[in-house]
Amino acid sequence: MAKPLKVDEVWLNRIAGQLDDMEFGSLHIVVHEGQIVQMERTERKRFENTSSGNASKSGPRSSSSARSVRGSNASAKG
Repeated sequence: MAKPLKVDEVWLNRIAGQLDDMEFGSLHIVVHEGQIVQMERTERKRFENTSSGNASKSGPRSSSSARSVRGSNASAKG
């Protein structure tokens, strides 16, 4: 039977710290035997196309037009 997860103030602060300043991304929390043991933060950086001079900051674009930093590095290699 699964152990109940206890999240105290320390863990709430750690989680909030990982989410702080994240604009696009996800936080993956790993639980083992009812305790948080690991957090994985994946952050995406999105850049406006400024070559046309019409850069706007009207909000997030669709995910199909955005690339992760890791994805753009991988595609540049080959």
